[in-house]
Amino acid sequence: MAVTDEAIEKIKAMIVSGELAPGDRLPPEKELSDRLGLSRNSMREAVKALEVIRVLDVRRGDGTYVTSLEPHLLLEAISFVIDLHDDDSLLEVFAVRRMLESQATGLAATYATAGTLAALHGEIEAGARSETLDELVEHDSRFHSEIARATGNGYLASLIESLSSQTIRARIWRGLTEQDAVQRTLLEHQAIADAIEQKDAVLAAALATAHIAGVERWLAQAAASGDPSAPATGPAGR
Repeated sequence: MAVTDEAIEKIKAMIVSGELAPGDRLPPEKELSDRLGLSRNSMREAVKALEVIRVLDVRRGDGTYVTSLEPHLLLEAISFVIDLHDDDSLLEVFAVRRMLESQATGLAATYATAGTLAALHGEIEAGARSETLDELVEHDSRFHSEIARATGNGYLASLIESLSSQTIRARIWRGLTEQDAVQRTLLEHQAIADAIEQKDAVLAAALATAHIAGVERWLAQAAASGDPSAPATGPAGR
């Protein structure tokens, strides 16, 4: 194991064991390196690496702190990787989103509160009143975010939000080019919300699968036809 990797593992162990908790300040560099039996240089490199993935927060002139370790912070690195997907991988992003979100919707049917249901129906009603497609897609995104949050699993919700943000342009383009796509989206949202309200996890998951697969299928057909008006799927095309 490289010395820097060893330093990272030892700091991680301190966090996992509870010796360092979210918000705690790390001991001074020399004290920490002596305690762990590592050089100050390797410790410095480990801190830099953990800062990049948002485990540590280096505050100049103040010290180094453990972050809140909230899921949205720790999953930023994954979001960065997704941002770099190439022209051939958007369909793969959709496939992963379909698998995760269908299961999340099933969980939402089990755990959704009255507040969640009110928020879902509110987004559907607001979406129906949208004057532009961009507004409708914003409500679409919030609708799916509410479902993900209803699972009570912050990591799952953050992953889904990262994936969903990469598919917005394709969803807008489908609404512009496919007949009745907007009305179909609203009807599918209503069916999903009803299944969640009825606490029918199997039906909710199946409806979510079909809902996301609709955009996935449209994108695959557009790509196969070589339609020049279809959205580019690489980083520059979103």
